Amino acid sequence: MSLDLDASVTERDVEAALHVAAGETLAVLGPNGSGKSTLLSVVAGLVRPDRGRVVLDGRELTVAGRDRSVHVPPHDRRTALLGQDPLLFPHLSALDNVAFGARSSGLGRREARSVAQAWLDRLGVGELAGRRPGRVSGGQAQRVAVARALAAEPRVLLLDEPMAALDVDVAPAMRQTLRAVLADRTCVLVTHDVLDALLLADRVVVLEGGRVVEEGATTEVLSRPRSAFAARLAGLNLVPGTWTGDAARSDADVLVQGLAADPAPAAGDRVVASFRPHAVAVYRERVEGSPRNSFPVTVTGLEPLGDLVRVRAAAGPQSLAADVTLASVAALELAAGQQVTFSVKATEVAVYRLEAP
Repeated sequence: MSLDLDASVTERDVEAALHVAAGETLAVLGPNGSGKSTLLSVVAGLVRPDRGRVVLDGRELTVAGRDRSVHVPPHDRRTALLGQDPLLFPHLSALDNVAFGARSSGLGRREARSVAQAWLDRLGVGELAGRRPGRVSGGQAQRVAVARALAAEPRVLLLDEPMAALDVDVAPAMRQTLRAVLADRTCVLVTHDVLDALLLADRVVVLEGGRVVEEGATTEVLSRPRSAFAARLAGLNLVPGTWTGDAARSDADVLVQGLAADPAPAAGDRVVASFRPHAVAVYRERVEGSPRNSFPVTVTGLEPLGDLVRVRAAAGPQSLAADVTLASVAALELAAGQQVTFSVKATEVAVYRLEAP
């Protein structure tokens, strides 16, 4: 189901347009107050724009203009909005919470409970069917909430920072679960986490001040950001390429050694090698190690970063960054246009499969 939104909310100073193709996941990134959640609320019918349209698979959900006004109520939009808080009914079991979602799509009680159990099983929490929300962990509750949203068979799934409240040791498993269930589903994902965008989204839109300032394929935007916020968000170095079986061969034909993250890629899979700027060492000459990655680069800029300096550089079409001390900047005499070597240990590089499992 394709989604088109073009709306203006004057009170919140938001004026933006989005297009989400059928089966596509679009990540919406931006600083706090940039209008991300407002756009989700407009799609869900919780906020009426002063001007604009929301069209889902050819059906007008919202029209706000001088000549026409259309506003389909939230319960009739076939959309599902899920935020940081699972908002499960505390008096209902996990099964009945999910069955509530299924019944909202028109199923009878018995069929709804059957569908609910199937979704709980698929989300990996089938054994929790009889438990109430107070007796499950935060990660388990969020899985139940995802199951409830999907059981309603929404035409578009709206996710507003769904993993922001999860513990760091729970988020990766939840991320892998979402990768599986979002395949071929139309979804808009609001997030601050670069890995959420990288692993879950086909495309990225960046909002600043309520306006779209950048958009494009996820790896393109995150590896070569043009907006200030995307550059700050993409603190990770991201090198897209293809998995050879034991390394990532970048699109610039450079082998990048690293540790494959779960689910492990197969030879020929599209992947992205990721490493943090603080893991990068900067040298005047090429260095060798066991095992170590070296990238000949040209310095493009220096940015103060507290007690450190972020060195931005280009390796052909690839943008990379390293965080070094002020003493290192002085010792290496770093300046824009200088050719140096970025080096990072293979153990500091994580390689993620881009295709959903």
